[in-house]
Amino acid sequence: MATIRLWSDQDAANDPVVAAVFADIRATRRSDFINNIWRGLANDPALLERTWANLKTVMGPDGALDPLTKELIYIAVSTMNSCGYCVHSHTAAARAKGMTDAQHGELLAVISMAAYTNSLATSMQVPVDPEFLQPGQ
Repeated sequence: MATIRLWSDQDAANDPVVAAVFADIRATRRSDFINNIWRGLANDPALLERTWANLKTVMGPDGALDPLTKELIYIAVSTMNSCGYCVHSHTAAARAKGMTDAQHGELLAVISMAAYTNSLATSMQVPVDPEFLQPGQ
């Protein structure tokens, strides 16, 4: 259960900032669906507006990484941060961007392998090889 109120479309219509962000989400995604994360963030319209603008910039189609790769990274980080909401949301987004079942399975294998070897390296406090460091580090 949410710890905050999830804004309805009627609630959003009564706040110009929230209404504008919701309209931009719909236009950008070409969908009438507004995720619950945005409905929760609407409780702080400035935070909603700032977070949407940042997400749109980082996860948008422009950049050195393609949109599917960005979603796969988001899934991995969300998994490591134990954010079930984000794992579900970005897995759906990755599927919409073409992620196959085979890619999803391989992603999960990579995430679990990284978690496993990260914990081993951390518990053993293995020093970083000099070859992996940038000059001057």
